[in-house]
Amino acid sequence: MHRSRVIPCLLIRGNGLVKTRKFKDPVYVGDPVNAIRIFSEKEVDEIVVLDIDASREGREPNYDLIAEMAGEAFMPMAYGGGIQNLEQVRRLIRSGIEKVVINSSAIKSTEVISAAADVFGNQAIVGAVDVKKNMFGGYRMVTEGATVEVQTSLDEHIQNLVSAGVGEIFLNNVNRDGMMQGYDLPLVRSVTQKVTVPVVACGGAGTKEHLLQVICDGGASAAAAGSLFVFHGRHRAVLINYPQDLRI
Repeated sequence: MHRSRVIPCLLIRGNGLVKTRKFKDPVYVGDPVNAIRIFSEKEVDEIVVLDIDASREGREPNYDLIAEMAGEAFMPMAYGGGIQNLEQVRRLIRSGIEKVVINSSAIKSTEVISAAADVFGNQAIVGAVDVKKNMFGGYRMVTEGATVEVQTSLDEHIQNLVSAGVGEIFLNNVNRDGMMQGYDLPLVRSVTQKVTVPVVACGGAGTKEHLLQVICDGGASAAAAGSLFVFHGRHRAVLINYPQDLRI
């Protein structure tokens, strides 16, 4: 029987591990290499690492840090942030990354996705989409750390990603980020019902029940979370964790 994946999503800024709320006010929570080591020991399903500044600052991935993290990852590891071309994808894969997560560059063109999928296979390419809810209840895509609003519709962009060759969609709701109050199930359902590729839902997990809901009720193939795995208790004490009873 297929078991749904539960995925820690780690945010890096510079050489540090941080956590945000609604993509704002990043708080330092530790060393990312050490966090990867701990998650490896806990035998997590896989892990996603996102550099939250690379694309906005127009710089390449931090290959040295990524290689160091990948060296501690005894689980599939995905990386996103600052990916603009096929050579960068090639270098990341050679560093030990199993999947690359492409967001900002795909807004302008899906060429890098098509090229990378042709070379490394669809399973290695993840299309990331960041979404915010507006005051009228509609959804708009945002990019570059939620600082730029995208005019293309969510449905159109996701279909473009799938047509270009992504093997997964990583769907993140900015409004839910770090709030630990549950996923946006209507948003997740609106995407999972329209695509044939797996959807990884992110943004809002605070309990095991939230993970179950987004998979069982939202149709997600995997549940990703950040705060749930780096904080403990109502005072949000920093504690890298992945309890075994979270497995679905």
